[in-house]
Amino acid sequence: MSAAPADTSSVNLREIAEIELFILRRMKELTLGDHASVFKGPGFHFVGIRDWEPGDRPSAIDWAQSSLTNFSPLVTREFEQDSNAAIVAVADASMSTRCGAHGATIETAIARAVAAVGLSAVFFQDMFGLVTFDDRFEQLAAARPRIGRSHVIYCVDLYRNRRALDVPGGVRDVTTAIEGHLRRWSLVPVISDFLFQDADRVVKELALLNAVHDVFLLMADVRFAYEVPSVSDGWVEVFDVESGRVRVLSRREMRRLAARVGEWQDEIERLARDADLDIVRVGLDRWEMETALVKFTAERRLRKM
Repeated sequence: MSAAPADTSSVNLREIAEIELFILRRMKELTLGDHASVFKGPGFHFVGIRDWEPGDRPSAIDWAQSSLTNFSPLVTREFEQDSNAAIVAVADASMSTRCGAHGATIETAIARAVAAVGLSAVFFQDMFGLVTFDDRFEQLAAARPRIGRSHVIYCVDLYRNRRALDVPGGVRDVTTAIEGHLRRWSLVPVISDFLFQDADRVVKELALLNAVHDVFLLMADVRFAYEVPSVSDGWVEVFDVESGRVRVLSRREMRRLAARVGEWQDEIERLARDADLDIVRVGLDRWEMETALVKFTAERRLRKM
């Protein structure tokens, strides 16, 4: 397994445009005339002001309030529009997702899943947000739910750049972060390879969150990243990019890495289903993955309407 170069882009604008066209075509086939109207109330509701963030529309800037801070920072008016649900994607941005094999990385599958779910939200004119987490399931960065394609692109870029968030008091619990971003029932897809040590604890926490929100798991099938070529050496030294630990594996153990990863993910799938959490595996094949995600999102959405 090898790490990708720092400037490698997991999803570019051209790919997002292709994904968007695919989502629009598939969503129209699956949901045309079958889902309820998205908007229930008239207009927008003013909910407060906050500091300006990238992606905010110029028309939302409160120039009077900004003048009080000498326009540093700019102050933005925040509005909320009634809709059936918001979607907040919780994406794995741990160091291991930068690794892969044969020129493909784990983060590629996760970033494409984020883009596909976000563009599905755009189709329904729903708000979409993002929370990223590290190998300890602690928050790295977050983008509050908003409506629009530009915000989805911002979220994908936020995931790709892995910008850390300075959380006051050092509190970075992902479950707390999700609850802080959501004011009402929401759809929460958790996108990860689930290869961290205490994955069973994470599944239990998500099961508790599922009592309040609709949580489901999108597990990236990452066996491809561990299908390493045959080596002639009898013993191979491997390095864990997250823990920093070094371990020596036999040639036989190296050949079984991909199979062991598959067995681990099979166990996570069993734990999730036992905890009454829906789970779907997404692979690296782009069109197959997006077809599975669109069908899954549409079916859940129709069921929840």
